Amino acid sequence: MDGADEAGRGLINRKLIAAKQSWARRGRRPGRDGEGPGGAGRLPPGQRLTRDWPVLDLGVQPDIRTEDWSLGVSGLVANPLSWDWAAFIDLPQVETTSDIHCVTSWSRYDNRWRGVAARTLLDAVKPKPEARFVVFHGHDGYTTNVPLEHFAAEDALLAHSWRGEPLSRQHGGPVRVVIPSLYFWKSAKWVRQVTFLDKDAPGFWEARGYHDVGDPWKEDRYR
Repeated sequence: MDGADEAGRGLINRKLIAAKQSWARRGRRPGRDGEGPGGAGRLPPGQRLTRDWPVLDLGVQPDIRTEDWSLGVSGLVANPLSWDWAAFIDLPQVETTSDIHCVTSWSRYDNRWRGVAARTLLDAVKPKPEARFVVFHGHDGYTTNVPLEHFAAEDALLAHSWRGEPLSRQHGGPVRVVIPSLYFWKSAKWVRQVTFLDKDAPGFWEARGYHDVGDPWKEDRYR
């Protein structure tokens, strides 16, 4: 990529961030398309369905080879660890199907994932009793925070495959977080580090006006 292309990407990135911060300041809400829990029970309020999978990031898509990838876990855990790719793939694997709900108001049904259940990670590291929050760190510099109970949910996982194929670079491969109970900005791409804390620590978007929890059924879009 030459200098002009790099500068252009940086401009797009800054414009995206500025626009989303403006939405947060104004408490911008989408149209009321969603069914909500009282309807069919699947499409949260303010959401619309799409068959596509839009690509949203900070303007940087790290190219991480599996042989270079590793995942570190630290903070308030009894057993800090680091897995390389071989150790990660050697762990028990699960397949789950869940819906994606993006804070920008689109939802996508029936996404089939394969990876390592979050509960497998929790069993290995043994969070200390005072651990209440988790922060995910991506190779692109992105961070996001979630309450521990959401990461401990039965359908949460560290996914390496989507619809039977390796997760693409643009969607966070080789490994991304998937937490179906929350808006998808909480499911960090290109994950490299998981940190357990006793206090909440706002991540990239949370520090710019987005909600700390991000429950789509409560429309936890902004603070």
